[in-house]
Amino acid sequence: MQSTIPTTPQTGLVAWFKENRGLLTLLIFMMLLPFLLALLDGKSISSVLSNETGNSRFMQGLLIEVFVLAIFAISYDLVLGITGLLSFGHAMFFAVGAYTTGIMIKSFGWGIVPTLGAVLLAGVVNALLFGLVLPRVKGITFALVTLGLAAVFEIIVKSTELQKYTGADVGLQGVVIPDWINTSSERFRLYLVALFITFFVYLLYRRFVDSPTGRVCIAIRENENRALMLGYNTFYFKLVALIVSAMTAALAGFLHTIHQPIVSPTVAGLGYTVAALLMILMGGIGTLSGAMIGAAVFRLLSFYLERWFSESASFLLGAVYIVLVMFIPYGIVGTWRLRKLDIQRGRERLVRLLTGRVIRNR
Repeated sequence: MQSTIPTTPQTGLVAWFKENRGLLTLLIFMMLLPFLLALLDGKSISSVLSNETGNSRFMQGLLIEVFVLAIFAISYDLVLGITGLLSFGHAMFFAVGAYTTGIMIKSFGWGIVPTLGAVLLAGVVNALLFGLVLPRVKGITFALVTLGLAAVFEIIVKSTELQKYTGADVGLQGVVIPDWINTSSERFRLYLVALFITFFVYLLYRRFVDSPTGRVCIAIRENENRALMLGYNTFYFKLVALIVSAMTAALAGFLHTIHQPIVSPTVAGLGYTVAALLMILMGGIGTLSGAMIGAAVFRLLSFYLERWFSESASFLLGAVYIVLVMFIPYGIVGTWRLRKLDIQRGRERLVRLLTGRVIRNR
């Protein structure tokens, strides 16, 4: 009789690394991508570190824009996709982060770290402003109220009274970013900073959704009245989701100004909120990872369509949206999750027909 030694389940860091090996592999690939692009461009690896011009440097800049939009999109997915709050003023959080960064650095001479603290604090203040109307309005009424608040903020940043700080209609220009993180002189460093922040935000959001607070937010999205009957004060949970989302969107605005030290008033308009909505619809609403994939598809697709078709790019981009809605109604990630079981069954049937073997899932 053979004795067997029971195996204990892996815990701690080993289990975490095993569970997230796909995500970590993607992170390592994205870290190495600039070097791979440099080699394909016929340049040395050191050219990336020395910030030489070329395809690698250009793609780093484009991917930083993708990271900024990914952080912005996932913040909107938390409000709309997870908690079920339809907001038409979400761009206000992004714009507050962008303008606060530019004003603190340009007008007050603050460093990066104090500016980041001011940006996060400004995000909290704006979330509390939105939270004032949470107990009173719901649904489309909440969406219209948030749209009104964002419109007021857009009028303020365009006003001539604050032109010294915001630049009015022209936008905030002339922001001098410190050399150690300047996109002109240290683009690879900024690329890594934006990459790791995006990675951290995704892990934080995934942990938030899996937490008891996140589960209550999902319950609010599905049926708020039932959550109230169970004894949850839904106002506080919605406010927490708004605060986390606002801080994250403000962080995206912070990175936007660091990378592109010209803040246009358009970032405070309805169009930017609609862009976030399109990103999460393309990727899959309520999936978190879908928001980031949608942001990548949105930015890369718009860039290459403008590059190849110039004036026809907007029409083609709209046509792509229509096709995605028709054939992938739940977004890229949402449709994949929905069809994953059918794909697995089809693969098993095909293997059984070809080999006679039966695949058993462990």
